[in-house]
Amino acid sequence: MMQRRTLPLLALAMPAFAQDAYPSRTISAVTGYAPGGVTDVVSRAVAARMSQELGTTIVVENRVGAATAVANTHVAQARPDGYTLLMGTSTLAINPALQPNLTPRDPARELAPVGMVFRSPFVLHVHPSLPIHNMAEFLAYARANPGRLNIGSSGTGAVNHLSKALLVARTGVELVHVPFRGGAPGLLELRAGRIQGMFNATQEAQPVVREGATRALGVTSRTRIPTLPDVPPIADTVPGYEALFWQGLFAPAGTPAPIMTRLEAALRVATTDPALVSRMAEQGVEMVSGGADDLRALLARELVSWAEVIRGQNIRAE
Repeated sequence: MMQRRTLPLLALAMPAFAQDAYPSRTISAVTGYAPGGVTDVVSRAVAARMSQELGTTIVVENRVGAATAVANTHVAQARPDGYTLLMGTSTLAINPALQPNLTPRDPARELAPVGMVFRSPFVLHVHPSLPIHNMAEFLAYARANPGRLNIGSSGTGAVNHLSKALLVARTGVELVHVPFRGGAPGLLELRAGRIQGMFNATQEAQPVVREGATRALGVTSRTRIPTLPDVPPIADTVPGYEALFWQGLFAPAGTPAPIMTRLEAALRVATTDPALVSRMAEQGVEMVSGGADDLRALLARELVSWAEVIRGQNIRAE
């Protein structure tokens, strides 16, 4: 009888023992983006710093496809043991309204937020042949020339496309959307003057703005950014306007609280590490030390706000 009573007690103790020993093997951090881009670069830097803090290796795994849904779904369906994590981005808030057939359909329920990683604004810049030098002139020109400003993006539903859509929703101007397969092809067309403007990530826009190949009008954050201090926020002209690309760390829903606490603490060390923060700032990336509650609240807000823009502007995935 004693043996029969002891075995269940041992079985119940095993999960707690496993959590206390966490992590005991390599952790996989999955990203939905290809190697070399800003999300991949930041993911690897953060993973390396977290590895030091946790005493184990965190390997970044690129699972590209279906607007990051391949990576998102892989993690949402993974065993909730803390060994498969997601470097999730703004697409988690966009996909449910833009492509409701993609999974996870309810990221707020199927994924558990660990904490914020970074946020990055976009720069609205135009070809210098245009008689436009600031946001007020841009809006005036757009109203005087409806449908004549072609604004590129890295693809339908990308955050830089939705940045343009949000501007249209807030101001009523008519801008033509020209989607490309990534930001680089669109930037080439902007330099050549075959499109008139584009919202680009800070690290993409900075070089061409500084060499005079394009003219920066505004940034999509509500404050100026250190790498382009002379460029005002669009919100100075369009009150309340803000559109940011963000990245946060997620685990599968149901991951035990002790593991989540360890991950959140290690992530906070990484995102506040002075050397890492400084290195990322040079690329126009602002590291954010917000915890699980901050990321949960951000996802909840953007699931609503981006859905309003997508439906209001009748945006459909191509």
